[in-house]
Amino acid sequence: MDESGGSGKPRSGTDEPTEHRTDRPAPDPGRPDAPTGPETGSAPTGPGPDETPPAQDHQHPTGEDPRPPHTTPGTDGPHPPHLHDDRAFAHSDDDKPRPRRPRDPRGGLLMGRPFGVPVYVAPSWFLVAALITWVFGGQLDRVLPELGAARYLVSLFFAIAFYASVLVHELAHTVAALRFGLPVRRIQLQFFGGVSEIEKEAETPGREFVLAFVGPLLSLVLSGVFYGALRLVEPGTVPGVLLAGLMISNLIVAAFNLLPGLPLDGGRMLRAVVWKITGKPMTGTVAAAWVGRALAVSVLIGLPWLTQSGALGSDAVDNVGMDTVMDALLAAILAAIIWTGAGNSLRMARLREHLPELQARALTRRAVPVEADTPLSEALRRANAAGARALVVVDADGSPLSLVREAAIVGVPEHRRPWVAVSSLAQDITDGMRVSAELSGEELLEALRSTPATEYLVVEETGEIYGVLSAADVERAFVKAMARPS
Repeated sequence: MDESGGSGKPRSGTDEPTEHRTDRPAPDPGRPDAPTGPETGSAPTGPGPDETPPAQDHQHPTGEDPRPPHTTPGTDGPHPPHLHDDRAFAHSDDDKPRPRRPRDPRGGLLMGRPFGVPVYVAPSWFLVAALITWVFGGQLDRVLPELGAARYLVSLFFAIAFYASVLVHELAHTVAALRFGLPVRRIQLQFFGGVSEIEKEAETPGREFVLAFVGPLLSLVLSGVFYGALRLVEPGTVPGVLLAGLMISNLIVAAFNLLPGLPLDGGRMLRAVVWKITGKPMTGTVAAAWVGRALAVSVLIGLPWLTQSGALGSDAVDNVGMDTVMDALLAAILAAIIWTGAGNSLRMARLREHLPELQARALTRRAVPVEADTPLSEALRRANAAGARALVVVDADGSPLSLVREAAIVGVPEHRRPWVAVSSLAQDITDGMRVSAELSGEELLEALRSTPATEYLVVEETGEIYGVLSAADVERAFVKAMARPS
């Protein structure tokens, strides 16, 4: 047949089939619910006037928290089975229903699409907005007591204006990413600032540096703009207090994000510098991540000490009060975010380092073509005789129509297989279920993510059938690659 490359059977990239595990969709490195983290990270920016959150791990957030794919106990490595009979297709885990891949959460309330990138406000933002309103309102009561209850309206305006400046910070990352041809999934404003979820990492250290630096740069520019506007208004007025607060908060956002540790923008910049010097992005990530962890410890210990000692401008405190407890809690939260982000950056870097090992051609199973009315027992006999692990249903001309699902084969008792046609167990082949044998790494995972399925038809560039790719095989290869040290 034409699609078999002249051999009468579809070709395969491997002579030894790999063991099949639970039918699951391909792993999603980008959502760390993983890696980040994909290493595309984010650069969160400031929670409130007194603190600024760190970025997540990816270039400038992807949001995405890199999460390792689910695994099945007892299937740590590929052990090709010997196909002596029909039961070679049946494995204990295959009769479990395949879980659907969860939809990407929208991230909250959609506010708009600047530059075509959706901007979401997470529910946690309303909590921090209320907190800022309460804290800033208390400060206004001391500075402008004549405002009365109206001070909370002014404070709410400050909270909104502050997060608008955070959005500008994130838009700077987004515009730079789009300029470099890097897709941006979304921008999200949340409790600890904002994140720009960039789906791919920069190709060069120079672009990485620019991509990280533009955010703090815009915050510094905004601080300067508010300072200039402050000189034009009368001190001690509502506009004067608002402009002073916005100037200081943007200065804090810029300074905090410039600290040289992942997942902050400064950590991205340090990573770019080490990458440029060594020529190895992984070396840059390791260096910046460990600096980030040291920074987390410094924040945990140093912030309460600075507050207690009066080094930040307030009076020294000899006893433990509510303010001391709140400072310690804030330090613990910031330290945890920085430490976790640094660890996620390391995992995402390792993921990206091993992604090229996932190759469609190497993971593809040998397949045999069968017509729709072929009994399942006969189809399995042919597959075992050919040393194949997959069945492709073809028409009279040999064109592929559908793929026989392995999980469906398991559900058919052996004594009924001679009376069950393979067409009743097959899934029609859609355009998204045809993947090129040349795909590898992130391109392969993206192709599988775009059309979730248990099996895919692998074809040559000429259109000839190469074999069948199981999502479970890709998942296990992914887990095995991630388990190896960098």
